[in-house]
Amino acid sequence: MSPGPAASDRPVLQVVVCGSPLARDIDRMLRPAVAEDWDVWVVATPYGTRFFDVDAAARTTGNPVHSSYRHPADPVDVPYADVMAVVPATVNTVNKWAAGIGDTLALGLLTEALGRDCPIVAVPYSNRAHTAHPAFRNSLDLLRSCGVTVLFGDDFHPLHPPGEGGPSRDAFPWRRVWHTVRDLRPVRSRR
Repeated sequence: MSPGPAASDRPVLQVVVCGSPLARDIDRMLRPAVAEDWDVWVVATPYGTRFFDVDAAARTTGNPVHSSYRHPADPVDVPYADVMAVVPATVNTVNKWAAGIGDTLALGLLTEALGRDCPIVAVPYSNRAHTAHPAFRNSLDLLRSCGVTVLFGDDFHPLHPPGEGGPSRDAFPWRRVWHTVRDLRPVRSRR
C-alpha cells in the first residue's frame, strides 16, 4: 500500500468499522471528528458494511466508505492516517490483526499502521462469552504491547451477556472514545 490522495492540511483519521450492532451508531464518532476539522475516512470490514448506513457515513465525512482492496491498476484512494480508531472492533478482527492476517482492507491498513507507528485506538465490542476466549485476551495483550490504546473491560464499558446487547449498546461511552482519539491529534501530519 502506498499513500493515497494528495495529503490534506487537516489530520487524517481512519475509522475502521467492524460487523457489530454497535456500528449503527458510528455517526457518534464521525460527527465530532468532522466538527473538529479532521479529514475522516471510514474503512469497513466486508461484514461491517451490513451494520451501518454506508451512504450516511460518506455524507457525514465527505469521503467514500471503503471495504475492499482496490485493483492494482486503480489509483490509491485512501490517504495514510495520522490516527486510526477501530470501533467497534470485533473479536474476529482483533484476533486476525494480532496474528498479522491482512485478508481485508481494514486489516491490511491496521497491520501497516502498526509498522508506521501510527497511533491506534482499538475499542472491542462484543458479548461476555465471545470475549472470554483466551485467544482474544492474548490478542489484546499483544496489541497493547505494540502501542495500541485499547479501550476495553468493565472499567471502560461493562460486558453484556449474549443476546442482551441492546441496553449495553445504548449506554456505550462514545464521548470517551472520541476524547481518547482526539487527544492523539498530531501537531503536524505524521505522513
